[in-house]
Amino acid sequence: MTYTETTRTSWFTKLKNGLVGTLIGIVLILVAIYFLFWNEGRAIQTYRALVEGAGLVVSADGANVSPANEGKLVHISGPVKADSMISDQQFGIKADGALQISREVEMYQWEEKSESKTEKNVGGSEETTTTYSYSKEWSTRRNDSSNFKVPGGHENPEFAVPSSVQTVESAHVGAYKLDGSRVASLGNDKAIPLTQADVDRMADSIATTRPVRLNQGEVYIGTSATSPQIGDLRVRFERTDLAEASFVGKQQGDSLVGYTTSNGREVFLSAAGKKDAPAMFEQAQADNTMITWIIRAAGLVGIFIGFQLFFGLFGVIGDLIPFIGSIVRGGTAIIALILTLIVGPVTIAVGWFAYRPLLAIGIIAGGLLIAAAVIFLRRKGGAATVAPTEPVVLGRGTGA
Repeated sequence: MTYTETTRTSWFTKLKNGLVGTLIGIVLILVAIYFLFWNEGRAIQTYRALVEGAGLVVSADGANVSPANEGKLVHISGPVKADSMISDQQFGIKADGALQISREVEMYQWEEKSESKTEKNVGGSEETTTTYSYSKEWSTRRNDSSNFKVPGGHENPEFAVPSSVQTVESAHVGAYKLDGSRVASLGNDKAIPLTQADVDRMADSIATTRPVRLNQGEVYIGTSATSPQIGDLRVRFERTDLAEASFVGKQQGDSLVGYTTSNGREVFLSAAGKKDAPAMFEQAQADNTMITWIIRAAGLVGIFIGFQLFFGLFGVIGDLIPFIGSIVRGGTAIIALILTLIVGPVTIAVGWFAYRPLLAIGIIAGGLLIAAAVIFLRRKGGAATVAPTEPVVLGRGTGA
């Protein structure tokens, strides 16, 4: 089923929206610059903390807690053992020896999708045609059908059974006690096959009029798993296990907690399996670099979008004649890109300047060179469109 809606936006409304977009653009640029600067400080402080930690770490015997290492940054490896047995308390599904038990619930429900097409008119107004389509899908999150464009006939019920996660409070790695969630995050998940007795027990505690059935080791709440109806549920359980793990942290009694370095950053490293300390610190530095570049990229995109919004008003003015507006937007996009390539690298360089001045200068120079190249290529492309003409010579022709 589909539903189509056409809306018309006047030029004055677009002008007002353009003014609002300009203000939003300014705020977005400032926020992106702040996060770029903050990210450089975070990266520097994390790098320093990891360098300090790599020089202080002591490899300890994970099988025994040595009082001589109290308060020190220690590295351990050892077998993992949960300190208690966890279960899904609502349905009594147990996972002996697991670090975590998860209940994942999917509901068969309506999903709304939309596609829009906008046409500009002379005078600056525009018409937008939006087509809404509806399909049935399995999803772990409920789609609020009250927000649908056409809610009638597409109602999604509430989940009769919610998803949940239960994690052990603590676990031991060798002789050391650790927070259960930190250990469980390293584990592998595998399905817990259910029995008919499990399903019968669940049926007694689920508030539903639909049949509760065992289906390939999972629970199906509905009439038929091969012909699902809106509101049908699929429920499965998984356990998280981990045989061996490695950690770097501060020894506090028989526990391992975060270690605070001289610059106030916390060092706590973890890895599944048996990993030595140098490899764990090397991986932590690699992760720090990756996070730094991800935030840099996000910051640059934020600055670019901010400048696009800032200059958006010019495109709206140009929309009085539709093709002029498109030309203006193309030009402002180039300007936004050039400004991004200047402002972004300068912000990054300022953040680095106190720690690596030579690298900071290199980043600034690189950004300026890229911006200059964009300007040069833009001008060269414009000049290439002007074709040379042959000179015209005026004069009297000679007779034969």
